[in-house]
Amino acid sequence: MGKVVDKPEYRETPIEIGKEEFRKIGYQLIDTIAHFFDTIKEYPVTRGESPLQLQKLVGNSGLPENGLSAEAIITKTTELLLNHSLFNGHPKFMGYITSSPAPIGVLADMLAAATNPNVGAQILSPIATEIEKQTVRWLAEFIGVSPNYGGILVSGGNIANFTAFLAARTAKGPKNLKEEGLNNSNSNLVAYCSKTTHTWVEKAAILFGQGSKSVRWIPTDSENRLDNTILSRTILQDQKDGYSPFMVVGTAGDVSTGVVDNLKEIASICEKHNLWFHIDGAYGAPAAIIHELKGIFEGIESADSIALDPHKWLYAPLEAGCTLVKNPKHLTDTYSSHPEYYNFSKEEEGQSLNFYEYGLQNSRGFRALKVWMALQQIGSNGYKKMIGEDIELAKLMFELATNHPELQAMTQNLSITTFRYLPTKGLPTKSVNKANYLNTLNETLLDNLQQGGEVFLSNAIIQEQYCLRGCIVNFRTSVKDIKQIIEIVVSVGAKTHQELNKSKQ
Repeated sequence: MGKVVDKPEYRETPIEIGKEEFRKIGYQLIDTIAHFFDTIKEYPVTRGESPLQLQKLVGNSGLPENGLSAEAIITKTTELLLNHSLFNGHPKFMGYITSSPAPIGVLADMLAAATNPNVGAQILSPIATEIEKQTVRWLAEFIGVSPNYGGILVSGGNIANFTAFLAARTAKGPKNLKEEGLNNSNSNLVAYCSKTTHTWVEKAAILFGQGSKSVRWIPTDSENRLDNTILSRTILQDQKDGYSPFMVVGTAGDVSTGVVDNLKEIASICEKHNLWFHIDGAYGAPAAIIHELKGIFEGIESADSIALDPHKWLYAPLEAGCTLVKNPKHLTDTYSSHPEYYNFSKEEEGQSLNFYEYGLQNSRGFRALKVWMALQQIGSNGYKKMIGEDIELAKLMFELATNHPELQAMTQNLSITTFRYLPTKGLPTKSVNKANYLNTLNETLLDNLQQGGEVFLSNAIIQEQYCLRGCIVNFRTSVKDIKQIIEIVVSVGAKTHQELNKSKQ
């Protein structure tokens, strides 16, 4: 047992770091991070180390009985992270949809941790709650919907979409659902989405008790958007068959190719059938701020709920997702509870808000701060510039792939471009064998690129063809980087092609 010292005003603990030592360590760390940001382009995107190599670096010792100095720990940990990470802040990282973190967001996370508010209840986080409320309003304004939308900051796209899914089910499902549950409410709830929608829909259906068969995966049209004719027909058939349609998911920027569904038509279908209209805009919704793209986002203002991720195209450090809901009462109807040990419900001037009533968490970190600070530093015009430039760089990548004899450009939407390496010689003559070989070649090429550390792309399957995929949500990426990436892909592609042909001999 620890023993409290006799001095009533002082307690000695191993967790404290004195003022001068904290300042010294902190300044050194800030200097190191500042240098890292300034030189990040000189690092490899990743070193491609195996889990076994990394485990040796971390070591396999047991939990220390006695503590080490904070300075030694910070020094060692900094070396591990700066020399053995995959850097999504690198200008040649464009895999998946993870952005370069805004430097002000890095500082914001430090400040948030220092004050450490629990943004679950107003009384526990007075100023943090107000900042999150304003952040939600600003995000709604940013994407062009009413600032009267309510919402909550969450960890990312899955939870943002889950939060809306449950609100939709409460709003449109049987009135006895919360009391009786799915089994006793005689409900056959069904949700509808495009076959290209992110897998969160199936996860939600499974985890929240409906089962995967409650999801209708609607085919896409010739433009790879949800086929609204088939959607309407399927809803009508399900109603005849005794099912209870409750929501339709439209996608604003699908993860593979960046396509935006016809949101206006989906809104009309939902209104006709009294269904909840949810938009998964985790990636693409921020592009609605671009004037030239207003047309493809028409209908977004009709959504009952919208998911978007500031840690994607608003460049916030992980984690930062957001759920916006047109009528915030649907969130409290779904999530609010008032056990006797909560002393949080106070009638206060200015309308207090307890965010635990808006989502799945009770204890919540201050995710909003890094988003709020970045929105102020950059402003809407700054974001328009950066998002617009990301899109132009993706178009350049598509153009360069189109014009290169050994590449095949496939798709370009928002800031996502897909293409394939297509060697001019050494391919199988039979079409089936050729198609299979090209898929194998491009998959192997992607593995080599990701391990090589010069560039990090991801993949997409377009009409059964394995493609390379670049998603640019990166304020450090330049025209020079795009040109170099094309050269790297062709060079590594030629070596991969040669190695695959050798292995067959």
